[in-house]
Amino acid sequence: MSTPRPTKPSVVIVGDPGESHIGRHLDRAARALGLHVALCDVTSAHAGSRVAKLVNWRLRGHRPNRLRPFSRHVLDVCRANHPTHLIATGLAALDQTTLRAIGAMGIRRINFLTDDPWNALHYSPWFLRGIGEYDRVFSPRTANLADLRSAGCRAVDYLPFAYAPDVHFSDPPQSADESARFTSDLVFIGGADRDRVRWLRPLIAAGFRVALYGGYWDRFADTRTSALGMADPSMARKAIGGAAVALCLVRHANRDGHSMRTFEVPAIGACMLVEDTDEHRAIFGRSRAAVEYVTSPRDAVDRLGALLSQESERRRMKENVHQLVRSRPHTWSDRLETMLNAGGFE
Repeated sequence: MSTPRPTKPSVVIVGDPGESHIGRHLDRAARALGLHVALCDVTSAHAGSRVAKLVNWRLRGHRPNRLRPFSRHVLDVCRANHPTHLIATGLAALDQTTLRAIGAMGIRRINFLTDDPWNALHYSPWFLRGIGEYDRVFSPRTANLADLRSAGCRAVDYLPFAYAPDVHFSDPPQSADESARFTSDLVFIGGADRDRVRWLRPLIAAGFRVALYGGYWDRFADTRTSALGMADPSMARKAIGGAAVALCLVRHANRDGHSMRTFEVPAIGACMLVEDTDEHRAIFGRSRAAVEYVTSPRDAVDRLGALLSQESERRRMKENVHQLVRSRPHTWSDRLETMLNAGGFE
């Protein structure tokens, strides 16, 4: 006798459970939707001795140190929970054999591909060998959709990043101490890629009060004085709320047309300078309706200077972009429903 088809999806998620990570956002979204969910902590796949991790990462194609044990763990979780869907985030530590075994159980295998697997910083032959095993791959970038199809993915869709309402909400500085700590002309939150240093260097040199949160900004002489370390979600809300303007850049090595901050920053609330891309234009519309687009570091200097003298315009743009993002289906619950609906659950 055949097993009755479930009337409601259940999910095993493979991702990072940290508060600012997509694995955690999808887990919370699934629970908010009343779904049965199990989260497999992908960070455990990278545990082990420093030497072993270096060998696997540098000599074996960015291979997680515990790829096989973690893959078997996920398989065991699937056997125990009988989910309708497996949702893996990014270059998830699942080998080809395990993905095939999960598929043989009738579980629909989905990947939300957070990074571009052809980015030299992430390029992982072991991952690309198994990418064709996924039933559907969702990419938050339009630039690699054709490459994914050529790599053997049976179904590929563009699906943008999103925001989490329980994390990304307005929480500006309240006290005098918080205002002194978090007030700035411009804030940027993200790691110090060399492409990004190229943007921030002239803004700092022009004399603007620039606040930089994220890794490695202190390694560059031109940005060191503005480096403020890592920002947890609470600090990020204060920093964005205390800035006159927030800068939103993409990663060119990742072929990004937008980023996680594209949705997180307006959900919190800020006047935004946004790198001009086709994806950003599709999300935000024409210039100055909700955001100000910038095409170069020099352009960013000029437009920031103009905006700092236009308080009412900054307020209008902040309110418009906040309303635009909050009024449309841009939460991680929305993205999760899209992924599940593609698997036949309405």
